[in-house]
Amino acid sequence: MHDTLPEDADLWRHIRDTAERVARLFDYQQITTPIVEDASVFLHTAGDESDIVQKEVYLFDDRGGDRLALRPEGTAAVCRAYIEHGMSSRPQPVRLFYFGPFFRYDRPQAGRYRQLWQFGAEAIGTDSPAADAELIDLQLTLYRELGLEGLTLRINSIGTAETRRRYAEVLRAHFEPHIGTLSRDSQRRFETNILRILDSKEDLEHPAVQSAPSILEHLSDEDREHFEAVQTHLRALGIAYEIDPRIVRGLDYYARTVWEVEPPGAGGQSTIGAGGRYDGLMEILGGPSTPAVGFATGIERVALNMRERGLWQAASEHVEVVTVPLGDGGTAFAAKATRILRDAGISVRSGLAGRSMRAAMRGAEASGATWALIVGDREAEAGVVQLKPMRAEADQREVRLDDLVSAIRELR
Repeated sequence: MHDTLPEDADLWRHIRDTAERVARLFDYQQITTPIVEDASVFLHTAGDESDIVQKEVYLFDDRGGDRLALRPEGTAAVCRAYIEHGMSSRPQPVRLFYFGPFFRYDRPQAGRYRQLWQFGAEAIGTDSPAADAELIDLQLTLYRELGLEGLTLRINSIGTAETRRRYAEVLRAHFEPHIGTLSRDSQRRFETNILRILDSKEDLEHPAVQSAPSILEHLSDEDREHFEAVQTHLRALGIAYEIDPRIVRGLDYYARTVWEVEPPGAGGQSTIGAGGRYDGLMEILGGPSTPAVGFATGIERVALNMRERGLWQAASEHVEVVTVPLGDGGTAFAAKATRILRDAGISVRSGLAGRSMRAAMRGAEASGATWALIVGDREAEAGVVQLKPMRAEADQREVRLDDLVSAIRELR
């Protein structure tokens, strides 16, 4: 887990504000779910053999004996909220977005931490291919607004659960002669979730993976029509894409369209965001059958790519005014001036009382402030301050307290 330091805060705020602005352009509304959920929300939906359950989820028992989890992803929690708050009675689809921290016991690497931040969006209550394209468009619009160009969108259709059941048998026959040469992780997946062999990072270049039959050859007519309609919508939006039949999902509730977005040179190893249709998730959570589609993007990965491309420079913003209080009367009068300035939207750093004039001015110089506000007992008695420019060739001037705000605004 990691800290976000002051020099990083502006970039994160920029990403968050841009994400919220783009989501609202598409009429998506914000939802915030708890960081801690009943563990069943994730364990039942992910499945015992998923990476989330096997390797990543943080589980603990609370004092009441309830099994809880730090949320590892956003979709299941949003769907739980959809059911719990009766959102099926609202006009469908319900369009929602979220931004927040998630937790996975994962191997730390560049742009990936055990506490990670994500922005995601979900369209719940529609099976229309247009919704799939809309979410892809929203995601790519966000990247474009952040200056991230040259990204590759890769899409696939994984059909329905029945499609994947038939396809799994074809894969089993294909991989069985090669099982001894696959990684241990792929050998485990051969028994538990054979489709996941196709997106194994360890076996990406393995000849058996490279020559595996495509799921696109085993789609039903309805699956194929849906996938073709998604592509039609993407072309109408002017969105370039590549079809990659090796994009899969390991969970039964996913259906049909899945996609990933990669930065240049990633080679399938470092996506910055991914999405898909999950038409079976609501039923697993105890709700009625409700089709839905969504995506999530990692904020750390987005920030890393923006820095690597030089798309963000730390702002060199400085406080406008620093006070230099001298004497008891000057200290009280400086506090009064500070309140007036801040109420007018002018940033002020309060100087420390009890320092010598020389030490106080050294501190004022180090602050980077535009003006120093010098106030001693004499100024306090007269109701004035000494306004000294710190970064410009200009004379120090005496200003009445009532005229201070207008004087600074004129000098800006």
